[in-house]
Amino acid sequence: MTSPLATTAGIPLDPAHPDIDALDDFLTRPAPELVADLATLNGDIMVIGSAGKMGPTLAILAQRALDEAGLGHRVVAVSRFSDPAAKARLDAAGVTTIPADLADPDTLAALPDVPNIVYMLGTKFGTTGREYQTWATNVALSAQVAARFRTSRFTVFSSGNVYPLRPVVLGGADESVMPEPVGEYAQTCLGRERVFEHAAQTWGTPVAIFRLNYAIDLRYGVLFDIATQVHAGEAVDITMGSVNVIWQGDANAIALRALNHASSPPCLLNVTGPETISVRWLVGQFAARFGIEPRIMGEEAPTALLSNATKAFGAFGYPSVPLGTMLDLVAGWVAAGGPSLGKPTHFQERRGKF
Repeated sequence: MTSPLATTAGIPLDPAHPDIDALDDFLTRPAPELVADLATLNGDIMVIGSAGKMGPTLAILAQRALDEAGLGHRVVAVSRFSDPAAKARLDAAGVTTIPADLADPDTLAALPDVPNIVYMLGTKFGTTGREYQTWATNVALSAQVAARFRTSRFTVFSSGNVYPLRPVVLGGADESVMPEPVGEYAQTCLGRERVFEHAAQTWGTPVAIFRLNYAIDLRYGVLFDIATQVHAGEAVDITMGSVNVIWQGDANAIALRALNHASSPPCLLNVTGPETISVRWLVGQFAARFGIEPRIMGEEAPTALLSNATKAFGAFGYPSVPLGTMLDLVAGWVAAGGPSLGKPTHFQERRGKF
């Protein structure tokens, strides 16, 4: 593997020596802008669905920012916590954890009243053949949560999948593009948005809709998926010829700062990086870093799932971790045999079958 580029300068991670604790510490370091924004919120923050890929680092990031603000507010993390290690990790960071299956109405009713909520609960993979469960979780349960916490302020996680595939020559969809979800998973994401829109219109619930694609960690994400294939000498399908990505730490910070932008009607926010990135180019970049020949299959389709996050950049600034840094860090992690979450993105999927 070629030596890392200078783009990792100032990042407290050694890409040649995978260290999960160092990675998590970096992902959860609050910037001054986040601390300042959370200091203006009135009260605690609840993170519902806090044990997924992004939830633990988001909850810890929020608690660290609140601690730095010095207001004594807490973060309450709600999840089934089927993995006890996820709960222990949050407990150790000072986050208040509540194991809960919100499909039980009594459990939902018993949750504490919290004025600020980041709603991350949802299901994606395994949709095919279990569409009913995806609708129950992503839409029906979301409606119950919206009704239960109708006086709270929300950031609601959604997905760029609610948009249609876009001609690459036109760039990504901005928030003015009407949703045209492909497949039942994407349809349920729009359904989740609509039930929170109903709460905003009916009860005045302030809501920010967080349309994300794609968050990048060193253990998962589009870059990890491509790098892993390239490193293994596999041919990468480039039919989905372009993607957007954003560092997970930046995405988490925007999700928390978006609470200050929640409104009725809801504030729509596309959240991703500024580049429209060629998948063919990514394959070449990783191959160069690994010192091997790139292998691809297929041809780029004229359309791709792409978002334009200009609105979010205007509100929160550009991401702090640039694309070149992500490439170096992911390449180093993969080459060194760093661990994976085992959750491929399936970013190449064009028919919505997850």
